[in-house]
Amino acid sequence: MNRGRGKFNADGQKKRGGDSKRKSSGDRSKPKSAKPGSSKSRGKGKYVDFKEKQRKGDTLPSFGENVRLNKFLSNAGIASRREADVLISTGVVTVNGEIVTEMGYKVKPGDEVKYDGHTIKTATKRYVLLNKPKGYVTSMNDPFGRKNAYGLIQKACKEAVFPMGKMDKDTTGLVLYTNDSDLDKKMSHPKHKPVRLYHVELNKKVQPEDMEKLRSGVLLEDGTIQFEKAEYVNGSEMYEIGIEVSSTKSQVVRRAMEALGYVVTKLDRVTFAGLTKKDLPRGHYRLLNEKEVAFLKMK
Repeated sequence: MNRGRGKFNADGQKKRGGDSKRKSSGDRSKPKSAKPGSSKSRGKGKYVDFKEKQRKGDTLPSFGENVRLNKFLSNAGIASRREADVLISTGVVTVNGEIVTEMGYKVKPGDEVKYDGHTIKTATKRYVLLNKPKGYVTSMNDPFGRKNAYGLIQKACKEAVFPMGKMDKDTTGLVLYTNDSDLDKKMSHPKHKPVRLYHVELNKKVQPEDMEKLRSGVLLEDGTIQFEKAEYVNGSEMYEIGIEVSSTKSQVVRRAMEALGYVVTKLDRVTFAGLTKKDLPRGHYRLLNEKEVAFLKMK
């Protein structure tokens, strides 16, 4: 690796030259029916209200193979797979008119699935890229009532989408929102963690020996973090660096720099899994095109 200066500019572009599976028993060919009156409604408040989300008369899209009920609910944008298991266990989900409480039950093409009495339709997969401003949280449930970045993209699509990964309120840059649970699960796996490039501004010049430590490993309280790349930003006089990382540890860039004696004054994510913020102003969003989605799935 070339460790000289001038490898990154402010846009992150390089410069030339330098569910645990559970076995279920019984016949899955038909839903397991619950006794009349046994349907429970506890825990429904945190999930999607289909009276508002679904339009009457919409048809149920077909899918090519049997799929687990919790995955069907997740793909429809109702909840995560784990939360969907809770919904199923409370008896608020029916398949072809019968309450299903069996974990691992598989939905077949043509089955009618309902949640709280309303037909569920698998949502169109959406991928929304946001250039997040400073001061916005990405957590969908913030107990402190702070400004949420979701408010900036809520008009992007009618489907419910969720952030892929986290970003603290003081960090700016790219956040990908999606309802594609399969992609989210894949990119959460250690083998497929998305690489992110950060433009970091610091309170003092970063010494060459500390740049080497970033590349070789910095010891933190939750283990050693090693950055894929660490280079000076061109023309920054060593106050600004570009750091490339795939680790999903919380606030790893800030903590690593603090461990080396520096204070991060500005942190901007300029790339995420190969996506860049080119032509995407701060506070704006765009939908990914088919080529970009295919690239993410291929990776």
